[in-house]
Amino acid sequence: MAAYAVCVREGQVLLARSSASDGTPEWVLPGGGMEHGEDPYDTVRRELAEETGYRIEVTGLLGVDSVRHAVPRAGLRRATDHHGVRLVYEGRVVGGELRNEIGGSTDLAAWQDLTAVPGLPRVPLIDVALTLWRGRPAAGHLELAAE
Repeated sequence: MAAYAVCVREGQVLLARSSASDGTPEWVLPGGGMEHGEDPYDTVRRELAEETGYRIEVTGLLGVDSVRHAVPRAGLRRATDHHGVRLVYEGRVVGGELRNEIGGSTDLAAWQDLTAVPGLPRVPLIDVALTLWRGRPAAGHLELAAE
């Protein structure tokens, strides 16, 4: 379980930069994994503060994204069946100051023009989250084409 925030202001979205498994930088949505016993509402506020320096007000739940994939495990023949459930909130910056995370999973926080996002190296969750933000489906779920 993880919780993420879409924070948009003046045509820009707040993103953080992380390293992909091969070490190349890619943009991610601020947020991350829940700690045991933590409420997802608190998770998204904590993670966003850690990764960007901002405090946010959670203004809504945009939806839920669920992904499943095999993750290779070193020294083992079979991969781990990973199932991630990600809550996507909308947030509004109410305090703090933009800064980069120190000693964490990201190394840069920045506002990116919404029009530039399609050209950025990014994780797929950004596209899912922005689609939820733009469309605001009543069920909080994106209907994907049959696989």
